[in-house]
Amino acid sequence: MRNEFPRRATALSVVAAAALSIVPTAAHAQASVKPDGQWRAAIGAGLSIASGNTSASSLSLVADAVRKTSIDKWSLYAKALRAKSSGTTTAEQYGLGGRYDRDLTGRLFVFGMLDFLRDRPANLKQRIAGYGGVGYHLIKTDTTTWDVFGGLGHARDSFFSATLIDGATRTGYGRTEMLVGEESSHKLSDTTSFKQRLTVYPNLSNSGEYRALFDAGLSVAMSKTLNLTASLAYRYNSDPGTGLKKGDTLFVTGVSMKFD
Repeated sequence: MRNEFPRRATALSVVAAAALSIVPTAAHAQASVKPDGQWRAAIGAGLSIASGNTSASSLSLVADAVRKTSIDKWSLYAKALRAKSSGTTTAEQYGLGGRYDRDLTGRLFVFGMLDFLRDRPANLKQRIAGYGGVGYHLIKTDTTTWDVFGGLGHARDSFFSATLIDGATRTGYGRTEMLVGEESSHKLSDTTSFKQRLTVYPNLSNSGEYRALFDAGLSVAMSKTLNLTASLAYRYNSDPGTGLKKGDTLFVTGVSMKFD
């Protein structure tokens, strides 16, 4: 199993580059969610450049799309990140995924999700993962939602170079995983919203190993379409492979545009 963020693209390097940049790095995008059956999207893009004592640059693109009705919801996302520091590529990551949720009752729902990830500095040629399960709406109001969910799935990794995973040198690694998590969305005011999600993936093919993902984002509206955003992401992998750290943290601030 591999870390979602490359080991050299630490939070310190990203924040330092952003502080010296001439254009802010893009944060994640938060599409509006309204139960009217219409697709809504948000896109963020940014460039960070530093020169002088520190030579670094980064380019990021993120997109989020949501379609919600009174009983179901489609969610799609895409992301791309490239970064260099002193001529060395520190990040080259591409992700794509989607999720479908459908309410069975006012509280109980089922879901299915599919994800793709490619991360060259982390030696991950591709990860394809699919999951399905059930969830429960602990809170479901116009201003606050809080869900818990769990399920099962399968993930398959392919590596650019053979690496030591689960006690053997491999060019690919597939495993059955459990999925347990929670997520919430909060409308703090007419202009400010906050979202967070924590997901843990226990490896059922290798007992004791697991991945954990945490994402949080704050969005403040500057106009009907433009938003200031700040996001925090933490990735943990108990068996990341030879020479890789188990945890990675990324904090990014920027601007996104909504298409409602």
